[in-house]
Amino acid sequence: MFVNAIENAQRFTRPIHTIVRYFGSSQVLPSAATLFFVNSDGWALTCRHVAENIRAAEELGEKYSNYKSELSTLSGATKKQRKQLQKKYGFAKANVVEMKHRFMNCGDGNLHIEVTMHPHYDLALIKFSGYESLKVSSFPQFPSAPAELKPGRFLCRIGFPFPEFSNFEYLEDEDSIEWTSQGRISSPIFPIEGMVTRNLSDSDGTIIGFELSTPGLRGQSGGPAFDADGRIWGIQAATAHWDLDFDVEKTVVRQGSEKSVKDYAFLHVGHCVHVEVMKQFMRENEVAFEEAE
Repeated sequence: MFVNAIENAQRFTRPIHTIVRYFGSSQVLPSAATLFFVNSDGWALTCRHVAENIRAAEELGEKYSNYKSELSTLSGATKKQRKQLQKKYGFAKANVVEMKHRFMNCGDGNLHIEVTMHPHYDLALIKFSGYESLKVSSFPQFPSAPAELKPGRFLCRIGFPFPEFSNFEYLEDEDSIEWTSQGRISSPIFPIEGMVTRNLSDSDGTIIGFELSTPGLRGQSGGPAFDADGRIWGIQAATAHWDLDFDVEKTVVRQGSEKSVKDYAFLHVGHCVHVEVMKQFMRENEVAFEEAE
């Protein structure tokens, strides 16, 4: 059903690879998110929460650098002094202290980005510049206005929920995480289909999104939601968890032994930003895009 549409969407959908490290840890944790280009001028769409992480990376790097610089001046610092410095900077084990991003297969050369976030909804525009060539030559079509989306329509989403890339390391001497030229550099793209269950509205009744019967997976945030013809109807933004009230607590037999099983069932559904919100946002920022019947 979606074979051709998925092949088409892959031509303009790209992963954002991210590595993070928590305070006091040398473990590097990979994750991913998704964006998709909308025109040959280097404009792409993603979620606002993804864009906020991109902006936060620079602030985190500067903050941790200042912390390390101040710590280096405390020769023979006592445990109490270190604790005081950690408190000053707000660092604890639950805090991310380093975060670095890579925009994969977007363009050749030194990429520069400018982020424009939607003031109300989980949507953001990214403008790429500084590239020698854009590594995207095919772009999406959006249904022409007004785009009516009714329950029962099947859509597909693609993104990068399984970060299998491994080209990173922790440098102990520098107390820093870095990208490397060794290891796997790619992660698989993953599609998931779902039926539209209902539209989502804001407080004044304006439709701003829609719900799908299957969850959006971590790493698919910012990815397109499209129909079998390849038209973009939304952008995967969040997953909601509805309590089914099917609680099960019973004893079963496994390999000849009794075992207590507890299962509390939830329905995980995807929430997407509606295409009309996306198109209006692009028009407001003078971003060209293509519409189709």
